[in-house]
Amino acid sequence: MPDKAKFIQELSARYTPKGDFITLGKGMFGAEVVTEVDVTIPLKTLNRHGLIAGATGTGKTKTLQVFAEQLSHKGIPSLVLDIKGDFSGIAEPGAQNPIITERYAKTKFPYEAQAFPVELMTISGEKGVKLRATVTEFGPLLLSKILDLNDTQQSIMSIVFKYCDDKGLPLIDLDDLKKVLQYVTDNPQGKAELSNNYGSISTASLGAILRSIVALEQQGATSFFGEPSFDVKDLLMQRDGKGVVNILRVADIQSKPQLFSTFMLSLFAEIYMTFPEEGDSGKPKLVLFIDEAHLIFNEASKTLLSQIETMVKLIRSKGVGIYFVTQIPGDIPENVLSQLGLKIQHALRGFTAKDRKEISKAVENYPVTDYYKATELIQNMGIGEAFITALDEKGIPTPLVQTYLLSPESRMDILNDAEVADLTGRSALVAKYENPVNKDSAYEMLTTRMEQAVQKAAPTQKTRTVKEEPGVFESVMKSRAGRTFTTTLAREGAKFVLGMLGLGGRK
Repeated sequence: MPDKAKFIQELSARYTPKGDFITLGKGMFGAEVVTEVDVTIPLKTLNRHGLIAGATGTGKTKTLQVFAEQLSHKGIPSLVLDIKGDFSGIAEPGAQNPIITERYAKTKFPYEAQAFPVELMTISGEKGVKLRATVTEFGPLLLSKILDLNDTQQSIMSIVFKYCDDKGLPLIDLDDLKKVLQYVTDNPQGKAELSNNYGSISTASLGAILRSIVALEQQGATSFFGEPSFDVKDLLMQRDGKGVVNILRVADIQSKPQLFSTFMLSLFAEIYMTFPEEGDSGKPKLVLFIDEAHLIFNEASKTLLSQIETMVKLIRSKGVGIYFVTQIPGDIPENVLSQLGLKIQHALRGFTAKDRKEISKAVENYPVTDYYKATELIQNMGIGEAFITALDEKGIPTPLVQTYLLSPESRMDILNDAEVADLTGRSALVAKYENPVNKDSAYEMLTTRMEQAVQKAAPTQKTRTVKEEPGVFESVMKSRAGRTFTTTLAREGAKFVLGMLGLGGRK
């Protein structure tokens, strides 16, 4: 039987960093909570990314809550993608109860019920900070990926952006882009300008691009594109020394997969292009938590998975850590999983042969230990217990330790409607981004130009007797394909893309 004294000596040495750290709980030896062993994570390794996994009901969300609280205490802001909608209670203090009293008595840590600074954010119609981006900020490559365009259509999109840049036509929202496509498709002057300077473009390809834009609009992207666009530096706020917990509520992600992909692409691209290189700063400037991470990877191709892997490797140099939260480690592709320095593994259930295979795969990713029969214990850990292995300050994996995790100090429940209204009503960021700005852009400029052309041509048009055929733009917008294209996209699912190397930043 393993020696407890040796366990305390070895684990204490490996989980006692020289620099600053966060604490997640106490080590366990058998069924005993060993108060001499603090399970800590060095701040300087938190940009090396991580995984929080476990079966439903094992405590993953509470672990995420404790993690975000500990970061906030250290002045580190976070962004939490709250897909289940059960995280907002972190804005209110918790309430002590017998379970919490017993847990903290075992750990010998003091319990202090407290609230944490929170910003609620939204990409749909809910209350919170409105997250927007302009079409120009996306650029032709990123927008083409969102619209799932082929190589030819991507080239056309690049030409359209170049045309707008040369002609001084700002692309702010999707109406601007559609108006430009209408102008170069159906208007004689626009068609001539495009073909004379950039070459002829197939009207069928333009029609396909329009149908893709219509599909994106049907998922709610109309309100996402526009101004004022969100400045990612607003994710880096502190209040009273605590890092702000930014909560993006995306409970309707599964009904709007393309809109969610649009947001995520915009966010990661802006962070990567905006944040400076950090080097060895000693702690991250931002930590991202992506709940229900399997929704990202389910439909991704090999090419897209490679891009995700590249981003996970590179974004840590910007001082940003990414943490995936899911049920089993197998939800995360191997090449991404191998880049995750911290692993917090709650219990897994071996009800089927497939479940047992996943358990074996999960255990293979952990350091070998003499203190636990990991394959058995992983199926029998209680709620609020987890295996943890991390990276020490030298980048070396720490020993696997069964951890008795802290309970959140904030409320373990959601905010009610009145509390949400009060929180958002007091937010300076909500006020900053609440009202859209609709200044003159491509839509207004081209509408005026086309109206003037119609007025000049009016006397000639009166003599015509042949009825003109509708243009490509009008046909697309009225067609059944245009109305139902989004159904096909939703059925097929969105391809979540994170590759943005070579993309331009804000203009």
